[in-house]
Amino acid sequence: MSQAQYIMVGGFLGAGKTTAILRLAELFRDEGKKVGLITNDQSVGLVDTAMLASHDFPVEEITGGCFCCRFNSLTDAAEKLSSAERPDIFLAEPVGSCTDLTATVSYPLRRMYGNEFQIAPFSVLVDPVRAERILGLAEGKSFSPKVIYIYMKQLEEADIILVNKTDLFDAERLTTLVETLQSRFPQARVITAAARHGLGIEEWKQCISTMPASQGESMEVDYDIYAEGESLLGWVNATVSLSGTNWDGNNFLAAYLTEVQTRLSGSGIEIAHLKMTLSPSEGHDLGVMNLVRTESQGELSHALQEPLDSGELIVNLRAEADPEVLMNVVTEALETIAVQYGIQSSIQHAEAFRPGRPVPTHRDARG
Repeated sequence: MSQAQYIMVGGFLGAGKTTAILRLAELFRDEGKKVGLITNDQSVGLVDTAMLASHDFPVEEITGGCFCCRFNSLTDAAEKLSSAERPDIFLAEPVGSCTDLTATVSYPLRRMYGNEFQIAPFSVLVDPVRAERILGLAEGKSFSPKVIYIYMKQLEEADIILVNKTDLFDAERLTTLVETLQSRFPQARVITAAARHGLGIEEWKQCISTMPASQGESMEVDYDIYAEGESLLGWVNATVSLSGTNWDGNNFLAAYLTEVQTRLSGSGIEIAHLKMTLSPSEGHDLGVMNLVRTESQGELSHALQEPLDSGELIVNLRAEADPEVLMNVVTEALETIAVQYGIQSSIQHAEAFRPGRPVPTHRDARG
């Protein structure tokens, strides 16, 4: 039995992991390889799953905790994909607020399922603006120290650090960031990409295919600080039915995102990631909006091709704030924009919570 390659792509919320994974999956598919995707979240109703599935990739979604705490669900998801598609490549995207994934996922997979999976080097993506601020290279709104602890631990365990969204920086600024990351995290190879434009993905793929995965000592992690850092983040997942007459879904998404952004900014809340999809009740069209910092510009990464009469809106909001405050913002902003567009809205599912303490199923000291 041939080994499937298991590629895990981590990074903090808003780093652009889903877009990068999609580009990487398309490169593998162009080579004639079968690709299975595994998404992950603390709860149900993921924008990422909807977006990846819209590109005709088989996707399994693991909810209720990160891969480290849902290890058996991870292997079950791989088995389901194998039964249906027999992928050559598994691309797995863990929760963006999780760390210690080498010790709790990669090493146990190698130990228990080494005959089935070839474990690829662990890639961690970074948003360059966020990285600049956290590394002290630029001023700007950031997170509390315990949240930053998680961010830095993600970089500490990376085999590959992929600086994404390089189109946001000039050459000098990018060089300074890359050199700082390479100096601070010498165990990793630092490379660059602009996933939304498909730039740098081929080099990333080559690194994944040729570099060895880490097999050394697991890094030290203070799980008390880790748990407290995660608990500072509020999570909102909502699924909403929308109906009206011949309305512009792209304009609706942009207006709704701006309304949420304005309300959060007015409360001094820093967004880690706000993402939403809108799909018509019939057909396979999809609109996707993203916002990765409170003061940044929203991006329509996938545009709807036709007006809608009815559809489903999925909203995922992650921010350092009380989850009930975030839920109120999401629902009140929806009411405001729905009235402006003459649309009826009905919330089908909504959850607001803080992530619980991470309790890994396994943790191996060495690979």
